[in-house]
Amino acid sequence: MNFNQILSIFIIFSLFVIGCKKESDEDPNIAKLENDLEISDFIWKGLNQYYYWQESVINLADSKLDNLSDYSFYLSQNPNPENFFESLKHPDDRFSWISDDYEELENYLQGIDYSDGMEFGLFLECNGQNVFGFVRYVHKDSDADINGVKRGYFFSEVNGTRLNKDNYRDLLYDDNLLTSTYGFADLNYDENNQCASLTSNSTNVTLNKSRLVKNPIHISKTIDIDQKKIGYLMYNQFLGNVESENKDYNLELNNVFGEFKSQGVDELVLDLRYNPGGRISTSINLASMVTGQFNNQIFAKEKWNSKLMDYWNENNPDNLINRFVSDMDGIPINSLNLNRVYVLTTSRTASASELLINGLDPYIDVIHIGDYTVGKNQGSITLYDYINDQRDKNPNHKYAMQPIVLKIGNVAGYTDFPDGLVPDYEIKESIRTAGELGDNNEQLLKIAIDHIFGNIQFISSDDNIKEIYIPEEYLKQQLIRDKIFIK
Repeated sequence: MNFNQILSIFIIFSLFVIGCKKESDEDPNIAKLENDLEISDFIWKGLNQYYYWQESVINLADSKLDNLSDYSFYLSQNPNPENFFESLKHPDDRFSWISDDYEELENYLQGIDYSDGMEFGLFLECNGQNVFGFVRYVHKDSDADINGVKRGYFFSEVNGTRLNKDNYRDLLYDDNLLTSTYGFADLNYDENNQCASLTSNSTNVTLNKSRLVKNPIHISKTIDIDQKKIGYLMYNQFLGNVESENKDYNLELNNVFGEFKSQGVDELVLDLRYNPGGRISTSINLASMVTGQFNNQIFAKEKWNSKLMDYWNENNPDNLINRFVSDMDGIPINSLNLNRVYVLTTSRTASASELLINGLDPYIDVIHIGDYTVGKNQGSITLYDYINDQRDKNPNHKYAMQPIVLKIGNVAGYTDFPDGLVPDYEIKESIRTAGELGDNNEQLLKIAIDHIFGNIQFISSDDNIKEIYIPEEYLKQQLIRDKIFIK
């Protein structure tokens, strides 16, 4: 597939929208590729063109297309799309993924999900077998919110069955299970072994999943302490304009900063502890709202595979540069012109969140409080299988894929943090002492407030309860780039 066959890209530090056109020909190999092997053909050609590690994966070499019969035979050896996609990934690739339903993928990237509204983490009990859930937060107006579920609740049963290592995925992640009854419990902590066990408190709550549009602005408030006005924003996804819902979250974010500005906020705490990322453009907007004094200066630089680097450098090298901005589609950005910002993180802070921290770091003092971040300095793109120049998607399947296609660094060129960004004050969020989000005495926020007033005391994490990490969650970290057109 050459550049004339590419239509448009919608990147995502995870989103790029691209078309991979099929050619038509009388050769029987082409006919086979466009029918029996069309999904595999789409996967290979998309990765061959855009994958960041294309040159390092032998089976993605351009020479594969030298002989169509051999190419067709190669594709036929691994007909399962998911397995074929996995077989082409580079060993260093932790984040590329494929979906068999692009509508579900699009919804996810826009913060739309079928959910009961309860966001939770999973942990192991002392016996190493039983599993329990910790409610991190609840989405407003969701069924969990309506039924009174709160941050800090624990549950150990679902539909009358005790959660364990063998059944938790079926009980909690079955898309067909739309109604679940959670058995809530009390946590008992073993100080010596630093582990937990749960005791049922006989509270059961039945929750229903429904289509939930998640507002990324979870909390925004101004805290007044001793002549200081501290803005606090808990921001859970870098979303932009969600046309299907008639929502412009960039505008809503700008309105929050307009309120901060009108109240004279002179310190800012950004709570990104559960933020998996999102759009690059929104990360730039937020950075510009925090600052304002660096308009048009370089915020971040991108590096693609050599094919695309050659193309950008020849046609429009500025497409590799992301700059601070002063407006959004003509709407002035409400900037605070700060020289310092506090950022709260956990091991779930990723992608566009990390871009914000890394991009601001050369310009202002970024006080990073919490845990190491995920370590995703890479952008992926959503590739669709277009069949014509009108960008009609192939009606024979709904596959789309999101391979890593770029690395992104700050103006100083810093790109490599595979183990995550290092906090200035390292502390893991404690599930035993989790306070109310946005409360002045909540553990992570209190450290930021104490630092502002110069009386910070280092506090180490007080528990080490083993958390279960769900692989699918880490595949779906996001860094989304807006439309780019290649001619």
